[in-house]
Amino acid sequence: MQAMTLKGKNVILGVCGGIAAYKAVELLRLFKKAGADVRVVMTRAALEFVGETTFRVLSENEVCTGLFNTNESSVRHIEWASAADLMVVAPATANFVGKMANGIADDALTTMVMAVTAPKVVCPSMNTHMYENLAVQRNLDILEGDGVLIVEPGTGELACKTTGAGRLSEPVLIFDRGVAALTRKDLKGKKFLISAGPTREAIDPVRYISNHSSGKMGYAIAAAAEKRGALVTLVSGPVALLPPFGVETVNVESARDMADAVLDRFDGCDVLVKVAAVADYRPLDPKSHKIKKKDQNFNPTDDPQHSPLHNSRHNQTQPQGHLNLTLVENPDILRLAGERKDHQFVVGFAAETDDLVQNALAKMEKKNLDMIAANIVGEEGSGFGSDFNRVKLFFRDGTRGDIPSMEKPLVANLILDEILARLPVKAGLEQ
Repeated sequence: MQAMTLKGKNVILGVCGGIAAYKAVELLRLFKKAGADVRVVMTRAALEFVGETTFRVLSENEVCTGLFNTNESSVRHIEWASAADLMVVAPATANFVGKMANGIADDALTTMVMAVTAPKVVCPSMNTHMYENLAVQRNLDILEGDGVLIVEPGTGELACKTTGAGRLSEPVLIFDRGVAALTRKDLKGKKFLISAGPTREAIDPVRYISNHSSGKMGYAIAAAAEKRGALVTLVSGPVALLPPFGVETVNVESARDMADAVLDRFDGCDVLVKVAAVADYRPLDPKSHKIKKKDQNFNPTDDPQHSPLHNSRHNQTQPQGHLNLTLVENPDILRLAGERKDHQFVVGFAAETDDLVQNALAKMEKKNLDMIAANIVGEEGSGFGSDFNRVKLFFRDGTRGDIPSMEKPLVANLILDEILARLPVKAGLEQ
């Protein structure tokens, strides 16, 4: 899901001596998979936990373990530092944090970090009491003040058998924050409100009406907007996805819950992107108890093709019952937002089974949208549940665009490009 393109980017991965050094191997893999060229620099202590050969084979580059252990004529730490687009240190020990904060360069890693001018990401990992030590916290504050991105450690059981803060953050989070550090902040200061996923409309405590939306497209847009500097609020129906990093996530269940959450926040946003597949109707009278078969309207019919259940064991047909539901219309969130919009740029999504262009244009007009993204449900490489999407874009000014099938995070950034091109430029927005 987290498709990132780092082709042509040079990443330095620093590894300090700690039990969490093994996680740096997975972090290296993530950067390599995204297309980055990764060079690893290890402290002598790190070699006690993970072998140099592992990093050399996986990075496809030589590993730097000291300032003087090379026959190269070039000054390696200056050469690597000059070429770096990003430097990540994971795990970062208390010793390393103290040296970096105070400008001490007495080995290959600390010397290289002093020479790097690219963005730096430091990921502390240590015993809980060490992490909570005032000197360590003071040093981390110094690094943050110097513009270093600190990925705070997680909480849990540590290798030393204590429980608390100090576990190295998971590689996928560190990777995500590394990508964020590399991403241009062209949406800085913009407030995005995004809805995603399905809604559920209760029939009784165990049954509901819903749809096949996975939430992947909306989550991808939220994650991409956050990396580009936007302040993002994501209103999400029930999905099996982790909330995007750095995004305020509001979890809801029903269409009315989603309407309240979106409309309550609408006035304060600059952009509304409504990706959620909201149920158009809900049961009028949801039951407070589980509906049993004896509670249903049991109405046999004379049509043998639709009503009977064939009992093969006794070679006889049994009548089939009917559960009658009365449905009422849910609030139309997008239409209500379109009616209320003032300065907001409002984007809708349309999942269609046919007449895509006509239906999308009609929806954009009826709901007073600035932009709509539409796709055909059920096409290969597109739509609900897929990691890929193919969409057609329609704009209020009459222009159109096509995004071919590609991974949803890539589609998300192309959609954000189109939104950005149509937003009014305000003071403080980074270009």
